[in-house]
Amino acid sequence: MMLSDISIRRPVLATVLSLLIVVTGIASFGNLPLRELPDIDPPVVSISTSYRGASAAVVETRITQIIEDAVSGIEGIDTIQSSSDNGRSSVTLEFTLDRDLEDATNDVRDAVGRISSQLPLEVDPPQVAKVDADAQPILWLNLASDRLELEDLTDYAERYLVDQLSTLPGVASVIVGGRQRYAMRVWLDREALAARGLTVQDVANALRRENVELPGGSLEAEQRDFTVRITRSYRQPEQFASLPLAKGADGYVIRLADVAKVELGSVDRRNVLRGNGVPQIGLGVIKQSTANTVAVAQAVREASARVQDTLPPGMSMVVAFDTSVYIDSAIHEVWFTLAVTMFLVILVIYLFLGSWRAALVPAVTIPVCIIGTFIGLDAFDFSINLITLLALVLCIGLVVDDAIVVLENNQRRVDLGEPRLVAAHRGTRQVGFAVIATTLVLVAVFVPIAFLQGNLGRLFRELGVALSVAVVISSVVALSLSAMLCSKLLERSDGHRGLALAVDKLFRRIEAGYRGLLERHLHRHLALGMVVLAAIGASAWLYTAIPKELTPGEDQGSYFITINGPEGAGFDYTVEQALKVEEVLMRSIEEGDSRRVIVRVPRGFGGATSEDMHTGQAILFLNPWGERPDAFAIQAKLQQQLDQIPGVRSQVIMRTGLSRGGGGTPVQFVIGGPDFDTLAAWRDQIIPRAEQIPGLIGVDTDYKETRPQLRVAVDRQR
Repeated sequence: MMLSDISIRRPVLATVLSLLIVVTGIASFGNLPLRELPDIDPPVVSISTSYRGASAAVVETRITQIIEDAVSGIEGIDTIQSSSDNGRSSVTLEFTLDRDLEDATNDVRDAVGRISSQLPLEVDPPQVAKVDADAQPILWLNLASDRLELEDLTDYAERYLVDQLSTLPGVASVIVGGRQRYAMRVWLDREALAARGLTVQDVANALRRENVELPGGSLEAEQRDFTVRITRSYRQPEQFASLPLAKGADGYVIRLADVAKVELGSVDRRNVLRGNGVPQIGLGVIKQSTANTVAVAQAVREASARVQDTLPPGMSMVVAFDTSVYIDSAIHEVWFTLAVTMFLVILVIYLFLGSWRAALVPAVTIPVCIIGTFIGLDAFDFSINLITLLALVLCIGLVVDDAIVVLENNQRRVDLGEPRLVAAHRGTRQVGFAVIATTLVLVAVFVPIAFLQGNLGRLFRELGVALSVAVVISSVVALSLSAMLCSKLLERSDGHRGLALAVDKLFRRIEAGYRGLLERHLHRHLALGMVVLAAIGASAWLYTAIPKELTPGEDQGSYFITINGPEGAGFDYTVEQALKVEEVLMRSIEEGDSRRVIVRVPRGFGGATSEDMHTGQAILFLNPWGERPDAFAIQAKLQQQLDQIPGVRSQVIMRTGLSRGGGGTPVQFVIGGPDFDTLAAWRDQIIPRAEQIPGLIGVDTDYKETRPQLRVAVDRQR
C-alpha cells in the first residue's frame, strides 16, 4: 500500500497528516452550531393581513379565500391552513421537505402581489414571512417590581434592557411579552355626543387634525444655523381634555372633556403575564439560526446578572425559562458517555493485547477520528446535536477496527521474529486491502441513511454522514499513523501478565465450554430448528407488543398547559379561569415538585384579537431532576386536578424536542361538515369515545371561526 509505505518511511509526514486532521477538525468544531436535535421542520410560510373593523365573515370572503386561491397553485405545497378573525386573516402554507424555503417564500410573495388589486382598499398590505423553528425564544427573563406599574416596567424594558440584550453575540432579537405600552385613553360618552350632535368620527378627525407635530423650518445666521421645532400642544391628559371638537349653535366651543374622559393608560389592557402569581413583563431572547444555544443562554444569564445592579429600587429580573438547561445536561451526558466509551475501548484492547505499548496504537486513532468527523459536519452545514454525538459514540467501536486489524497483524509478525520496521511494512501491506474493503462496506451501509425521505431521513441524515466520515478517516489513519506507530512501538511479546493473563485464561475457558456445547448439540437438528423458530416467533410477538413512536418520552423539566374557554368568552372571564389554573399549578410549587409558574392570557405574545380572548397558556417549570418524582407522574396528577375546573378545558403537554413550539399532541384530526350544528353533534359522539381510550390524558377541541371545521387533538399518558 502506497500510503502505509510512505508513512513508515516518513513518520513525520504521517504525524503531520493526523495533526492536520485534528487542527482542521477543531476549527470546524468552532463553526458548528449547537442544537438539541437536527432541524427537521418543513418549510412554512405565513401570510398575515390586517383589515381593521371587518368581521370574520367579511375577512373570510374578501381576503382569505382570495389569497388561498392565489397561492394554491404554487409548486410543492403540502397543506394550506387559514383562519379568519375579526380584523385579521392568517394563511399558513406548509411545503414538502424538498422545497427550498427561500424559493417558496419568493413564489408566495409573487402570488400575493398579483392579487393585491383584488383586495379592499382599506386592507393593509399582506405580510409574507418565513416561519422559522429557530425563531422561538430560547430563554425568558421576567421583570417585576413592587413599586412600578406594568406600563412603567414596559417602558423601562424597551428603553434600557432590550437593546442591551439584543447586542449580545448570537442574539437575533428580543421580544417583550405581557407588555403594556403607554397610550392616551379616550373614553367617549355616547349620550354626551348625541346631545351635542357629534359622532365618533368627529372626535377622531379632531384628534388627527389637532394632535400633530409639523416641521417649523430653519433659521440661518452668519455664524450658526437653527432648526425650528414646534412641539405638540397635547401631551398630558388635561391638555387633551381641552382639545376643541366643534362650535355649538350658541357659539360655545365643544371640547373633548365635554364628551369623554381622558386618562393615561395602556394601548390594550387585554394582555396578562403572571409569574408565580405576580404580574410581570417577559423578555424573550431569540438566537440566531447558526448560534450556539448554550453559549447564547450563558451570555444572557451573565448580562442579566450585570443588569441586576443597575435596576431601579424595587425592580428585579429573574431567569424564568431556559431551554439550554436541558440541552446542556443532555449534551454533557453524551460527552461523558463518549469519554467512558473511549476509556473502556482502550481498556478492552489492553486486556486482550496485554501491552500498553500496543494498546497505544488504536488509542491514538480514536481522538483523531472523532475530531476529524467535525470536518464532514461543517462541510455539509450540519450541527452538533444529540444525533451527531450519538454517531460519535457509535463510531468509537468502528474507528478502532481498522487500527486493530493493522496492529494485530503487525504484532503477529513481530512475535514471529521479524523486526518491527519490516513487520509494520509487510503486515500493513498484507491487510491494507482488507481495511479498505471494510471501510467501503461500512460507508455503503451508512451513506444511504442520508438519502432517506421524510422526517426520518432529515433526522438521521447527520447520523449517516457523521458515521461515514469517521469510518473513512479511520481507514486513512490506520494506514498512515497506526502503521507508523507500529514500526516504532511494537515489541515481541513474551506472554500476558497480571490482569491481561487472567482475562486470557477466562476466554480460553469460555472457548472450551462453547466448543463442548456445540459438540454435544450440533447433531440435534430438530431441537435446534425448534429453538430458532421459537426465537423468531418471540421476536415477531415482541415487535407487535412493544409500543412504537418516533422518539421516546422526554423529561425536559417543564410543561405547557393550554387554557381554552368557551367560544366567545371574554378576556375577563378567561383571566378568572386562568387564575384558577394558576392556583392548581402553584400547589405543585408548595409540594416541592416545581419552582415557577408563568400564566399568560391570551395565548401568544403578540397580534391577539378579540377571537383569541378565550385562550390562554401556562408554563410550569419543574425542579431539577434529582429533587422531584418522575415528570410523567406529575403530568397525570396535574391533568386530573385541572379537569376538575369546569370553566375551561386545560391540557398538560410535555415539551418535546421534535415539535415546533416545544409541544404538541400525538394525534390530531379535522372534521368538516355543512354547518356548526352538525359538527357539534359529531363532537358529542367523538369526545366520549376518545375519553374511553386507556392511558388518555385529555381531548382538546377548537372550532374554525368561519368555516364548519372542528380540530380534535388527543394526548396520551406515557
